[in-house]
Formats: sequence, structure tokens, C-alpha cells
Amino acid sequence: MYFNFALEIIARTLRKKIRQFSLLLLPLFLSGCLGTSYLKDEQQLLFRQTIKAPTGLSTQTLDDLLVQKTNRRFLGLPIHPLVWMHHQGLKRYGKEGSPFSKEGFVSRKARAEKKFDRKIEQTNDPRKKSSLQFRKQKKIDALNSRIENGNLWMQWGEEVSVFDTAKMNQSAERLADYVFNKGYFLNHVTTEHKAFKRQVFVTYFIAPGPQYLYDTIIYHVPDTTVLGYLKASESKSLIQVGGGYDQAGLSGERERIDLMLKDLGYFDFSRQYIDFDIDTSYRSPNKIAVLVRINNPVRRAHHRQFTIDSVSFTPDAGLRIPTQVKRLTRTYNGLTFNYYNDYYSERILRQRIFLYKDSLYSRTKSFETQRQLANLDVFRFVNINYDTSGGHFIASIFSSPLDRYSWSNEAGVSITQGFPGPYYSLSFKKRNIFRGLETLELNGRFGLEGVASATNANKIYGSMEANANASITFPQFLIPFSGNWKVGRLNPRTKFLAGYTYTDRPEYTRSIVTVSDTYNWESANKTQYSFTLINLNAIRSRTDSSFNALLEDLYVEQGNNLRNSFKPSFVSSMIFSVVWNAKNYGSLESNASFMKLSAESGGAFQNIEALIPNFLTREGLELYQYLRINMDFRRIQVLNKNTVLAFRFNSGIGYSYGANKTLPYEKFFFVGGSNSVRAWRPRRLGMGTYPPPLSADPGKDGLFDYRYERPGTILMESSLEFRQKLFGFVNGAAFIDAGNVWGFEEASPSTAENAAPWTGSTKWKFNQSFRQLGIGTGLGLRLDFTFLVLRLDVGIKAYDPAREEGDRFVLTKFKFWNPYGTTQDPGRREPVIYNVGIGYPF
Repeated sequence: MYFNFALEIIARTLRKKIRQFSLLLLPLFLSGCLGTSYLKDEQQLLFRQTIKAPTGLSTQTLDDLLVQKTNRRFLGLPIHPLVWMHHQGLKRYGKEGSPFSKEGFVSRKARAEKKFDRKIEQTNDPRKKSSLQFRKQKKIDALNSRIENGNLWMQWGEEVSVFDTAKMNQSAERLADYVFNKGYFLNHVTTEHKAFKRQVFVTYFIAPGPQYLYDTIIYHVPDTTVLGYLKASESKSLIQVGGGYDQAGLSGERERIDLMLKDLGYFDFSRQYIDFDIDTSYRSPNKIAVLVRINNPVRRAHHRQFTIDSVSFTPDAGLRIPTQVKRLTRTYNGLTFNYYNDYYSERILRQRIFLYKDSLYSRTKSFETQRQLANLDVFRFVNINYDTSGGHFIASIFSSPLDRYSWSNEAGVSITQGFPGPYYSLSFKKRNIFRGLETLELNGRFGLEGVASATNANKIYGSMEANANASITFPQFLIPFSGNWKVGRLNPRTKFLAGYTYTDRPEYTRSIVTVSDTYNWESANKTQYSFTLINLNAIRSRTDSSFNALLEDLYVEQGNNLRNSFKPSFVSSMIFSVVWNAKNYGSLESNASFMKLSAESGGAFQNIEALIPNFLTREGLELYQYLRINMDFRRIQVLNKNTVLAFRFNSGIGYSYGANKTLPYEKFFFVGGSNSVRAWRPRRLGMGTYPPPLSADPGKDGLFDYRYERPGTILMESSLEFRQKLFGFVNGAAFIDAGNVWGFEEASPSTAENAAPWTGSTKWKFNQSFRQLGIGTGLGLRLDFTFLVLRLDVGIKAYDPAREEGDRFVLTKFKFWNPYGTTQDPGRREPVIYNVGIGYPF
């Protein structure tokens, strides 16, 4: 209730701000951004289209059926900037002598062709000539696009949507056809349009009538074996007695039957053999009898089931070998290997091949074999051919090996917290290192980023991080889970890793030596599992005097044990994580969900002292014992081709026990920043309602001092983001974020001279946690270049739980410029927070 009330206050305030902001948009009206400005005499603008249907008939996807589309508007206002953009481009396109006119593009095309033809003629290098031809074709294609479709402004913009009664009637016919295909055979669609100041509002009324239901299902299948399979799978059928008629359901049932039979040995079966006869006059009104017909092949009384007579695998197809060298042949577990050199483990390969002699043909097993062999990252391609000649059914697998050695490097821009920075990475890979399809990888990465200082919130420092890793990945489960398990379908992998990471920030330097043993596997529904049996980290930190003083102050004033996280330490843990991603979350093409659940037990190997005598004592390393659980859920709802609604909920809990009573620094939870609650600076929101100290700077009198990071052991955060394509590669977003971190214990009241005049709670309590969420809102821009997404978000605080009760709704108190002013009302100003990021926030 309280949280909903807060959101309602935010909505009211934003509406007020938008109304105020709309006054600033008046010049846009006067400059011609109204769509009606581009209408000819007697033309009208199609302003809005509405589809109305009875409850129970979904209209969610019906907008896509409308022949004519309305022009996109800005912030829901009657402003059409894309129409203005198209019109401006059109004026240049038809302007004589303009480089952006059609004639200008034709001239540029001719010059480009002449330039490239001259360069191609002058070179004798085949590789350079091929590169020039590719660049020429790319340039010519781009210019042809401008010639045929207009200049860039025309392509990014929209032509004014002129109301057309013929297109309105065509849309009504499409709606009627769609509803008809859903079983509403007696439907009727009517239209109504009203005009107001050259703007037309169209309404489509759908009267569906009764839906026709399946009453009887009859099978006509001369092949009794096929009929038996069909009857056995009736419970999985998409056509059920009592269900509503659906043309898409019939197509889906045809596809289901086809795939089922192809998994039962019917190699040459085709969907063309399947027909559905519909009878609407059968028995009673609004009922349907459906006849499922599976015809026999021409000149054959039944469909043939194929049994595999032999399976062969050629792992080095396509290699150029002298003709006098003959292939060797070896049989392992019913699989015949043909190869020039015995490079690969037959046992590992056999686990990934699911085709067996004397078994029925299966399309699913064929695809799964291709997928699992490709997962080995050893072969360039994997093809499976079936030969039905000579009265035998022979399965032949062909693959070509990738290069055994490979190098790759990458340079770009990344961000983990704060501000983007450049990075460079280099990797070396050696495949099949022990001839068991293992992969050795050596990776190095060096990066710089801008981060907010941990001791000064108004300064941005460069943070350097470098790491180097060496790993060996085995395509099977190894010690202690070794054994000839038949788990090839799970894509099992065992990864041994040793690495070193060095971080250099102004407040501290930190080095971590890591050794781990991780087991990975996945299921058919794209669920991925990871179990790190051993994860050992030796950590050493060096802090500067000001940061060290900060850690001591946090301990004295709040009882915060963060200082223990920067002592030389040894962290041992076991980690298990599960990732659900069944519909390829992130593709933005369809609705999808993503969830990651991870659990970690720290201090799992505290008996290291017994294994290596006096090791911890001699090195002066602290031990950590803790439990940590984290759950991250994300959801994308595609509203239309230009609009997406994204949601995220992230939560976690970490509990420390043992001597030092704290988590390792990397295991704390933080809120705030470009991928979290964007109205707060990175890692500055929390804990609970406990306020930061007030600034000692006279120029910022009454404002909170956000110099200090706010680590917590309990996390709750959530985000809702509305994303819409604006034009070209430019997308916009509006968002609401909420979150906070807490602890298990109450912090001691601050005794500092500049402490806030009130104290709050840092201890998590379920019945109070939702009232203690910090809430922010804002707008953002995304530049989507396909290979890279640049992001700018402007975050505004809406509800600050660190303030006194009665003064926590702060949405109306933000300032874009000069938030520190000279006002005599202390603590009442909130600066907006600018976040720069790479990629989407979630």
C-alpha cells in the first residue's frame, strides 16, 4: 500500500512536470512539428485508432493488422517530430544542387564507382583487390538505398499519415479474417471515424459472435502403425474436444505430427501428407467435427520407418592430404571413425553422438548430435548425411577441424560502475591439448574506468584493473565426478582456472590470486548449471591514509566491519548457480524472461591449515566464513515493434560468521549507479533509513555527504523501464528504480560533529523494508549501433528514505543546474544524477 502510494505521488508529480515542460515545447508547435502542417487541402491526419472487442477476445496483437499506421508522437503530445524530420529531408531530396538530393546521390554513386574501379585496376594484389571490391559494393549499396528510399532524414522520419477510408475498410476486413481464423465464423466488424480540426479518430468495433468449438475428432489414417502413434499422443494434441477452433492451432498440430513421426523413424515423411477437413454442420450449432487425414505415399500402402544400419564419423573432412595417404578406420561402441590422424578421443566423441546402429531414425537426435559436437569448439562445421540407396540406411557424420592454435584481441569501452573507460584484451587458445578435446586458454585484460571516489563524492578518479588467467576446459566431468557417464546431452565441462587480478584505485590497491575448479552443464530447455567445487582466493590490499581513516570512522561511529574486508585474507568457497533463459532474453524480438540464482558458502575449506602447515599464520591471512544467496530476475514484454517494457528484480542476502564477522569486500551488496538505482551515485544508497552525515562544506550546507560507499548484507532492488525507438539508431527510455541495502544488526548512532540531526534504522525488518526503499525516476537515451549500445540516463530522486519522516518525497525538489545555490532552506535541494553506460542496464 505504502509503495503504491509512493508510485502514485511520482506519477502525479511527473504529469505536473510534463504539463509545465509542454509550455517549453510551444516553439515546436509554431515551427511545424504538428502533423497537420504537412497536409494538403482536403486531407486529414489519421491521429488515433482504437479496437474495441468484448471481454475475452484479446486485442493485444490486432494493431499489427491495421493497414494504415498513425504517426508516432512525442511524450504522448500531438507533436510529430518524425514527420517534421521526413519533411525536412524531403525538401533537401528535391532541391536542385543539394548533395542530399536524388541527383546528388546519383552523382556521388558515379564518382564512387569511378574511384574504386581505378584503384582496383591499379592493384595486382588479389587480397587487396577483393577488399576493394567488397568496400565498393558496400558503398554502392548505401548510395542505392539513398537513391531509392531517400536521404537519411527521410528514412529516419515518417511520412504524414493521411486518413484513407479505403485503407480503413481494408483494415476492417483484416480484423474480420483474423477473428474468423480464431473460430468466430459469424463475426462482424464495423468502423466509426470522427474528425476534429483535421484530425481523425477511428474506432473498429468487433462483434465476434459465438466461437465454434471442436465437438468430434475423427482420424482417417490407412497406415495402422502411424495411427497407433497418433492415438498414443492424443493428450499432446493441439486439437482437443471442447477447445475453440484456431487456424494457427491446426498449423501447429500439423507441425507437431510431422516432428513426432520424424523422431519415430519416418525419415521421408512430409507435412504435405497431413490434411484437416472441417465440418461446421455436424450435430449441433457452433460445433465442429474435424477429420485428421494422413495420406499414404503414392504407389505405397504405408509409410516407411527407417532403421539405421551403420553410423560413421569423419572428423577431418575437407583436409588437403596427399592422395597416397589413406584414411584409417576404427570402430568404437558401434561408431566407425574414419580419419587420417588419430587426434581425438573416441570415447568423448561417442558421448556426444546419439545415433546408434539398429535404432530408428530421429530428427531430434540428429540435431542434438550436431549441437553437442559444435559445443566442443573443435570443429568448423558438423554435417549429418543419410544415404537410403542400396537398400540400406547409413548415417554419415562429417566435420572439419578448427585451427588448433588461435589468437584473438579486442579493444573497446566497458563499464562496471561509475563511468566508461577503454580496455584491451588478448587471448590465446590451444585446442585438443591432450587429445581428449580439451582447450587451453590464456587471457589477459587491461582496462581503465572512471569511478566515484570512496572518500569524495564529487571527484571522479581513474580506476585501473588488470588480470591474467590460465584455464583448461575438459568436455566431461572430472575428479571427483569422473567416470564414463552418459551425459553428453548435458554438454558437461570441467574447468580448472588460475588467475591474478590487480586493481588500482586512489583509495587502495588490491591483488587477488584465484584458483578454482568449476563444473558446468545445461539441459535441453536452455537451463544452465554451474558448480564451483573449489574457489580459493588470496587477497592483499593496501589502503591510503584517508581511506583507512574512513574505515576506522565507520567502525567507531556505526559499528561497520568493512575495515576487516581490506585486511590480508584467504577466501575459500563453494558456489552453485542456475540460469534460466528459455527464450533467449535480450533478443528484443519476443517476450522473454531471465533468472539467475546463485548460492555460495564461504569458509568451505577452513582445514587448509592442516593441508599446508602454518600457511595462514605465516602469511598473516584472515579467514572468512559466510553464506551468500543472490537472485536476479528480468523480464522483457514486447508491446510492439518500437516499444518494449522491461522489468528487473534483484535481491540477495549475505551472512557472515566466524572470527571477523564480515564478508569479503567483493561479496557485499551495493545499490546506486548506472545499472542499479540511477538517482543515486554508484554504491551510495543505503543502509535502510540511516542517513549519511551532512556535508561540512559551507557551499553545500544542509546536503548529505555522499563520500562513503554504503555496503550491505541484505539487498532489495527493482526497476521498471519503458523503452521506445525514436528514430534511426536513437532510442528513448523512461524508468522507475527502487532499492536499498540493510544489515542484520543495528548500527550505532553517529557521533560526528556534522552528523545528521536524526538517526535511522539499518537493520532489516520485513514489515518496514518496503517503506525504506529509495525510489528514483528519470529519462534516458540509447544510441543503438547493433554492435554497441551507448546509454545516457538522467536520474531524479523521488523518495529518499534517509530523510526525516514527512520530508522523504523529494521529486519536486530536484535541480538540473546549480543545486547548491544560496537558499536558506537547508537540505531541500536534490541534484539530478547523470549516468553513462555501455549496453542496457538489464
